Amino acid sequence: MTPRHLLIGLAVLALAACSHAAPPEASKPAPATGSSAASAAGAAAHAQAAAAAKAGPAAFEPPPESAIPPGPFGDVVREGREIFINTDVAAKAYVGNGLRCSNCHLDAGRLANSAPLWGAYVAYPAYRAKNGHVNTLGERLQGCFKYSMNGKAPPLDSKEMVALETYAFWMAKGAPTGEKLPGAGYPKKGFKPPQPPDYVRGEAVFKAHCALCHGADGQGQQVAGRYVFPPLWGPDSFNWGAGMHQLDNAAAFIKANMPLSQGGTLTDQDAWDVAMYMDGHERPQDPRYKGDLAATRKAYHDSPMSLYGTTVNGHLLGSAPATRK
Repeated sequence: MTPRHLLIGLAVLALAACSHAAPPEASKPAPATGSSAASAAGAAAHAQAAAAAKAGPAAFEPPPESAIPPGPFGDVVREGREIFINTDVAAKAYVGNGLRCSNCHLDAGRLANSAPLWGAYVAYPAYRAKNGHVNTLGERLQGCFKYSMNGKAPPLDSKEMVALETYAFWMAKGAPTGEKLPGAGYPKKGFKPPQPPDYVRGEAVFKAHCALCHGADGQGQQVAGRYVFPPLWGPDSFNWGAGMHQLDNAAAFIKANMPLSQGGTLTDQDAWDVAMYMDGHERPQDPRYKGDLAATRKAYHDSPMSLYGTTVNGHLLGSAPATRK
């Protein structure tokens, strides 16, 4: 049986209406005319614009699955969606662990604040410090297979890559190109822990809020040989090159989305602490590793957000990477 979390909030608000006597006619201002009317209209427009600016841009709404069109184009969109939600089956040749794209990009890549696919489509081409050049969306997706899936990159002209890019293109219909959309990526801006992340506190958070789905050992849960809840570390999880191994990415994703269907219920500190606990475990080696742990850290992980090559809970991370039997 697959565990599910349901969060039902019931709130009853009582509103009391207050009535006030109307002021005497003599005290009412005379109707505005001429330049005074224009001035009042301008002030109202200014106030409306200020309120809209304060509220920020409206969140982008991707089209529903039911809007996928019939015909050959729609067939490829549906193929891309299938690869996205069942990556370990539909793109098996390129996957080296037990994960799927939809494990980190929730609701089939639709959900805001979980790095939705519609937010990625309009953000590329873009320069990435990770590999030091301007990446196309196809290259970015290749990186997901190489690191998050601990597999190998599909060729840019492969049917899998074409289908994924087509699905992303369809989902981003109407979104402005080249802009950072609200809800794109993970909500990291200004998201800092009140105290430095702590492994021991994180373990307590994990046991209380995460172990039910991901297992006490963090190895996920399977039904009929497939993961219904993904492993968070170990041989079937993402490798040391994946973005989720970085504390800020993991903490922001956890804060916004975890426990599943209960995003926003953990404190900021809890999110950072449990990210520390999750990323403080071994996982598959970074594919860029050339035999020297310190050199690999210096070249690719020289950041306080990466625990690779550091000692956590008495273990030098990356020195004994997890491998499938």
